[in-house]
Amino acid sequence: MRYRTRVTAPAAALIGTAAALTTGIPAQAAPGTGATPGAETLGDPVYPALGNDGYRVSAYHLDVAYDATTKLVEATATLTIRTTQALSRFSLDARDLDIRSVRVGGRTAAFEQVADKLRITPARPLPAKARTTVCVAYGADPRRTPPPAGGWVATPDGFAVCGQPDVAHTVFPCNDHPSDKADFTFRITVPAGLRGVASGRLVRTEQLSGDRTAYTYRSRSPIATEVVQITVGDYVIKDRQGPHGLPLRDVVPVARAAALEPALALTPALVAWVEQRLGAYPFETYGLLPCNNDASNAFDFTGLETQTLTLYKPNYLLQEESKIGSHMMHELVHSYFGNSVTPATWADLWLNEGHADFYGLLYRYERGWADSLGMTTLEARMKYTYALGDQWRRDSGPVAAPNAANLFDGQRYVGGVLVLYALRQQVGEAAFTALERTFLERYRDSTASTEDYIAVASEISGQDLGGFLRDWLYGTKTPRMPGHPDWTVTPVTASLAAPRDRRNSHHHENSATL
Repeated sequence: MRYRTRVTAPAAALIGTAAALTTGIPAQAAPGTGATPGAETLGDPVYPALGNDGYRVSAYHLDVAYDATTKLVEATATLTIRTTQALSRFSLDARDLDIRSVRVGGRTAAFEQVADKLRITPARPLPAKARTTVCVAYGADPRRTPPPAGGWVATPDGFAVCGQPDVAHTVFPCNDHPSDKADFTFRITVPAGLRGVASGRLVRTEQLSGDRTAYTYRSRSPIATEVVQITVGDYVIKDRQGPHGLPLRDVVPVARAAALEPALALTPALVAWVEQRLGAYPFETYGLLPCNNDASNAFDFTGLETQTLTLYKPNYLLQEESKIGSHMMHELVHSYFGNSVTPATWADLWLNEGHADFYGLLYRYERGWADSLGMTTLEARMKYTYALGDQWRRDSGPVAAPNAANLFDGQRYVGGVLVLYALRQQVGEAAFTALERTFLERYRDSTASTEDYIAVASEISGQDLGGFLRDWLYGTKTPRMPGHPDWTVTPVTASLAAPRDRRNSHHHENSATL
């Protein structure tokens, strides 16, 4: 374990806490205040070290400046927080960032970096239910820790970011857990010849001294830290109109814009298709970001659903429509399942990936495009997957019980599709469509758990589906498939391979839509 420590503050602010900060001994309550340190975890079942308690973040303002000569970033993250207890100390998630200073409520605060935590001791304890700001000035090198260990994608002309699942805090200090969604604004300062873009819509452009430009973006809806996008490059912004006047914008390397246009032009029809099934697109804009890096190790996925702006490797999008349309739908569906309705914990990931693959496969088969196994119907793919059910449960665990090593295994993707297929078989297509839309509407701009989904499914279908869905999601044996009494499960054999660690594999490549 690596430790990087820096403590700055007036000496008086450290009395009574310095020993605890440097030795790991829990700090005592601040005398006469009842304030204690906030917990340095939110107790996630997959990533227990992620997140911090004692407060919640309501808003982030990220002010990022890129130097094209040094290829370094100087930034300030200003968080608006509300305490949930009286705090003598609290922490943010932060790693591989060069912290310059920290201010809490406008006052200089003591801070220390220990592993993935930035421990902050305000000049005065924070009372419970107090609203305050935390301002962290820092520097970063986008080339320092490439994906998947870090969240920066370095490019010849700038960078993009990919924080999923647990590395957004290598890009900006944050409460890096999907349950703590917040509003975001971004101000990105770049030299002449480059463009800065982020999640949300452009609200201001400033011409600065030194031939620099600052672009400010604001998101209309809260964002989970893991799907924030900030990018700098030699980009052209390609605007087009989607259904019902939805503004679509693609952020494209200038040199590759013409070659990528056939793929980019597919988006309006994709949005129209998904809106017919899941309702109105939930955000203010959508588009693609084929960032300027096709290296095999640039990032360990084909596409990533950063909010309002899906990140892709450009070469993938140069293929014909039948090769990319299904996965483009997968990423678009994440705007609903994953971004608008965010998983309460990482154990709920199947809600994201299962739904994205479910609708991505439906889109594929409606068009008669064979999948990677040569199948052309959802029923055929599900019968094949069903036969593997017990083997997958042995090798990768139940669908809704992942760990950090197997989180992005196929069990969360096409295994999740199998659960949704079984549910649709059980309740019928009309009830299934109704419960999907109800779930999305009820938890829009919020988070939801597997239990929340089960509750909505039971309510809308008029059936108690608790036992049925828990067997499918948590059982070690594959349940019978409704409507297909002839389907059989292949007996389990010795594991073909140990589950691959996410950090050493192309974890998103288990999507059935590829």
